[in-house]
Amino acid sequence: MPVATPETYAAMLDKAKSESFAFPAINVSSSQTLNAALAGFAEAESDGIIQVSTGGADYFSGPTVKNMVSGSLGFAAFAHEVAKKYPINVALHTDHCPKDKLDGFVRPLIEASMERVKGGGLPYFQSHMWDGSAVPLDENLVIAQELLAKAAAAHIILEVEIGVVGGEEDGVEGGMGEHLYTTPEDALATVEALGLGEKGRYLTALTFGNVHGVYKPGNVKLRPEVLKAAQEAVAAKYGKEDAFDFVFHGGSGSLPEEISAAVDYGVVKMNVDTDTQYAFTRPVADHMFSNYDGVLKVDGEVGNKKAYDPRAWGKAAEAGMAARVVEACQNLRSAGTTL
Repeated sequence: MPVATPETYAAMLDKAKSESFAFPAINVSSSQTLNAALAGFAEAESDGIIQVSTGGADYFSGPTVKNMVSGSLGFAAFAHEVAKKYPINVALHTDHCPKDKLDGFVRPLIEASMERVKGGGLPYFQSHMWDGSAVPLDENLVIAQELLAKAAAAHIILEVEIGVVGGEEDGVEGGMGEHLYTTPEDALATVEALGLGEKGRYLTALTFGNVHGVYKPGNVKLRPEVLKAAQEAVAAKYGKEDAFDFVFHGGSGSLPEEISAAVDYGVVKMNVDTDTQYAFTRPVADHMFSNYDGVLKVDGEVGNKKAYDPRAWGKAAEAGMAARVVEACQNLRSAGTTL
């Protein structure tokens, strides 16, 4: 079953951690971008993670509907069906969910999966993210405890964000500055609240200078050693080495050596969105400029149906995005590692 079961997802994450690689987590917002992600993972012979943000879920439901839950469930249903034809495993994930969207996004999705699991089925999603970066840490962890208990009951992994990611994504702004670096004390507080796996498995997005958006290489000042310090602090207090399964947010513009160091310190998932958006759109722009007299009915002419057929430029867009997914797999060392 290419959409991972909870057991398969756990095995994927364990393999990534033990073999020191990370999965690209590709944001999608349509059937075309979903197909591109699947094609890229298959070409790279890598398992992977496909995710929707609040805005992506809204868009999946239709611009005139804008319902994050129906959009998410529609995405999951489509992914389960089309993924069957690919020789890789993918986990489905919901990306950044701030406090004001919990009741319209993550909470009802977890509840839906809980009902499905009670009936002997599998959860709709393999993991969900709670983005508490905009609230005080104490409040962040109280909400995380509640969500972790429910997620564990539904056989779902919870992702938490401890710290602030800079830039902006889907209306959540983190700004810039020293607050972008999580402290060892923050890491210890996370373990004190959420445990070391006995309360349910969770992924941790500590912040080490991450910034959402698009930046030239070198403009984002990452400090991957923040992750190492967090692992060491927990090991010193609790005696468990490499306790955290880390997530890397805001990686666009990161240098290859920074990505590599982050993976060495326990990153098992890296979000990729901005770069794949561009990789999808760039071939479309090329098609439109190269075929302007075919996609437009210029000077009373009829145009060229083969040029303006959405499948014509859609195939090029999917191929461009798939190639960028392959590149992400290579950068994160997941290429050729499928279970």
